[in-house]
Amino acid sequence: MAFFSILFGILLLLFLVTILKLDTFISFMLVCLSVGLIEGLTISESINAIQKGIGSTMGSLVIILGFGAMLGKLVAESGAANQITNSLVSKFGLKNIQLALIVTGFIVGIPMFYTVGFVILVPLVIAIAAKTKLPLLYIGLPMLASLSVTHGFLPPHPAPTAIAEMYGADLGLTLLYGIIVGIPAILSAKFLLGKTMKRIQPELLKEYVVETDTNYKIPSLTVCLVIALLPVILIGGASALKIVIINNPVLEAIGNPAIAMLLAVLVAIYFLGVKTGRKTKDVMKILSTAVSSIAVVLLIIAGAGAFKQIMIETNISDRIGDTLGSLGMSPILLAWLIAALIRVAVGSATVAGLTAASIMMPMVGTAGVSAELLVLATGAGSITLSHVNDGGFWLFKEYFNVSIKDTLLSWTLMETTVSVVGLIGILILNLFI
Repeated sequence: MAFFSILFGILLLLFLVTILKLDTFISFMLVCLSVGLIEGLTISESINAIQKGIGSTMGSLVIILGFGAMLGKLVAESGAANQITNSLVSKFGLKNIQLALIVTGFIVGIPMFYTVGFVILVPLVIAIAAKTKLPLLYIGLPMLASLSVTHGFLPPHPAPTAIAEMYGADLGLTLLYGIIVGIPAILSAKFLLGKTMKRIQPELLKEYVVETDTNYKIPSLTVCLVIALLPVILIGGASALKIVIINNPVLEAIGNPAIAMLLAVLVAIYFLGVKTGRKTKDVMKILSTAVSSIAVVLLIIAGAGAFKQIMIETNISDRIGDTLGSLGMSPILLAWLIAALIRVAVGSATVAGLTAASIMMPMVGTAGVSAELLVLATGAGSITLSHVNDGGFWLFKEYFNVSIKDTLLSWTLMETTVSVVGLIGILILNLFI
C-alpha cells in the first residue's frame, strides 16, 4: 500500500504540473491531501501535517535563501559578475578561455540562483564569442556545467541546502565534498564534449550582449572575488578549522550558514553598494527585488516539505525505507536514480531533488553512508537528462539560438555528463569516508 500511495502521489504531481500546468505549490498541496486521505488521515490531520512540514522545512532555510538571493542580486547589479568574467578572461588569455569561464561560472554560481547566473553570464559569453570568433558552445557549455554543479551540489543553493536539512547533513562538509566531486564533473564537460562544442555553431544573437552601467564605480577584482566567495570561505573554512580546533564558539558562529550569509550580505551592501556610489535606499530596493524573486522557489521547497511530513505522519517513509533497504542497492545509487527519474518526469531539479529526498529519508543513518554524500547523490540525479519540460532547456535554446535537436545534443548531453561523472566521483569518495 505504501508504494501505491507514493506512486499515486508522484504520478498525480506529474499530471498536475506537466499536463494541467498547475502551479507547483498548489499541486504539492493537492498531492499531500490526496496521499493523506488514501493513508487514512482526516482532512484536519493532513492539514496539520502539511503545516508542520512547511514549518520544519522553511524555518531553517528562509534566512539562508533570502540572504543568498540578496547577495546574488548585489553581485549582478554592481557589475561584480562582469568584472570577474572580464578580468579572468584577460588574465587567462584566449588559449585558456574555457578555463577562465569555468572558474567564473563556479565563483558567480555559488551566491546566485541558477537562472540569475545564466542570464547574467550567458550574454557575456556571447560577447566574448563575438570578440574572439570562437564557437559559442565551445565557450559556453563548460561555463554552464560549472553553474549546474553549483546549482545541484553546493549549499547555499536552495535544493542542496534543503536536502542537507532533510538528511541532517553538515552543510560545511557537504560544501567541501561537493567541491571535490564537482571539479571533475565540470571538467568532464570540457574534455568529453569537445566535438559537440565545435560542431554546433549557431549564429550569435547580439541583443543578449550585456552593457555595464557606467554611472557607478565598478569594484576591483579582488573585492568582487572575495565577496562572491565569502559564504564559501566562511562556511567551508570554519568546517575545515573545526577539525583541528574543537568546540570553538567563534568558529561555530562563523560556520553557521545563516551567520555566514548575513556577514556576506552586510559586506556586499557596503562594498558592492554604498561604496560604488549608490544610496543606501537604492541598495535596499535591490535587496527587496531579490527577495521577491525567490518567492516561487520558497513555495516549491515548502510544498516538498509538506510532502515529506505527510510521508512521515503516515509511516510511508519507514515502510518504503525498509523495502528499499532490503534490495541491497547502494543508497547512493538509489538516491541518484530516484532523483533522476523524477527529474526526467517533472523537469524541475529542485522538485526532483526534494521529492527524492523525502523518499530517501528513512535510509539516512541506517545504511552506513555519509549523509553529506547522499545529499550530493540526490543533487547529481536531480540535474540529469534535462529536456523539454525544463525551463533551463528553453533558456539555453533561445540564448544560444540552436534547434531543439541541437539543444538535446548539447545542453541535455552536458547536464547528463555532469550528473553521471558527479555520481562516479561520489562513489569513489565514499570509499574513503
